[in-house]
Amino acid sequence: MKTPTSRLSLNDARTLSLSALGGALEFYDFVIYIYFANVVGALFFPTDMPDWLRQVQIYGIFAAGYLARPLGGIIMAHFGDLLGRKRMFMFSIFLMAVPTLAIGVMPTYETIGIAAPLLLLFWRVLQGAAIGGEAPGAWVFVTEHVSPRHTAFACGTLSAGLVAGILLGSLVATGIHASMSAEEVHDWGWRLPFVLGGVLGFVTMYLRRWLHETPVFTEMQARQQLADELPLKSVLKNHIPSVLISMAVTWVLTATVVVTILMTPSLLQKLAGLDPQTSLEANSLAIVCVIVGCLVAGALADRFGNGLILGIFSLGVAVSYWIFFSRMLAGDTGLLFPLYAVVGFFAGLTGVVPAVAVKSFPAAIRFTGLSFSYNLAYAIFGGTTPLVVSLLLKEDPLSPAYYVATVCAVGVLSAVAVVRYRKQLDLATVPA
Repeated sequence: MKTPTSRLSLNDARTLSLSALGGALEFYDFVIYIYFANVVGALFFPTDMPDWLRQVQIYGIFAAGYLARPLGGIIMAHFGDLLGRKRMFMFSIFLMAVPTLAIGVMPTYETIGIAAPLLLLFWRVLQGAAIGGEAPGAWVFVTEHVSPRHTAFACGTLSAGLVAGILLGSLVATGIHASMSAEEVHDWGWRLPFVLGGVLGFVTMYLRRWLHETPVFTEMQARQQLADELPLKSVLKNHIPSVLISMAVTWVLTATVVVTILMTPSLLQKLAGLDPQTSLEANSLAIVCVIVGCLVAGALADRFGNGLILGIFSLGVAVSYWIFFSRMLAGDTGLLFPLYAVVGFFAGLTGVVPAVAVKSFPAAIRFTGLSFSYNLAYAIFGGTTPLVVSLLLKEDPLSPAYYVATVCAVGVLSAVAVVRYRKQLDLATVPA
């Protein structure tokens, strides 16, 4: 077992690198679908289907991946707490690579008819189940490998990898569309990013073979301290306060990612009159700053405490996004890039959120507790946030900033709770 004063070793760095690489590729596989939604919709549904209905169908299949996250996460976490972290860590990337590759090579509606959208839905559900286990599993895996002194930085590194996967998806999609004609993309070019994602997933799974089971799980197994009842039952019976805190900080994470990163480019195009290319370029810069912010937030949290840094970054997101969005609506588009970069940096609070959740559960049921809280909150808040913001826009064009500020207030309250119960949460990371 590592001591709290241990430095980040070369082996720790390898574990973090391979875990972050796998997380990036899994998130790339999960989001690349949305970048080619229009092409996939045209190929996997009848040509005489109304366009609005085709859009509903294709985005409904996309949403199915989110709905599958909680179930997949809970099942993989259950076995991760009983059989080992590494096994599920390997299985999650396998479960993502197979359907991604399958989508890239499967026949379209013209060839197999109604079976095409049904198969597409099936593969998408498997992707959702995989991503539901990957992120919580990765956070548990790396934090149980490194010293307690580096828990938040390990989580920040993993979060940076997940965000990098979104950026990779955007860059690959941009490159495909820039290097091919619309006809080539429609005929065969759309398959390339899916095949690439599947192949890279198998390569990463091979590289993960060299990772070792976590010292924490190995010690619990040797001492016969694994959960003596269903892990989820123990979570719901004995750790509801931890579940609530973890769900609250996950809500902050979803609002930050969904509103400030995923929705903002289209909001700027609609409300501020920005052209798509400019808004997407600024968005890419913001994503890079999120990656930097994740690493910085994690390092600071290890030094000054998760609660304090979560509170500061929550305030930073609320204030910076308010200034940014209000200035864009006022027409100050010359400030687009610097202001959006600041928002992206503070959105790096996503690097410290998992550290709070990981420390909220004892080791025997940690994977299950984190996965249940994270995926349930993500399914609820991640799925409803676009709808809520869209409805609020009818009342006030500044509603996205209001929503972010409100959720960041939840982040500050959560930070206060974490500081108040910091000693209890720290004790939860130590096996009995």
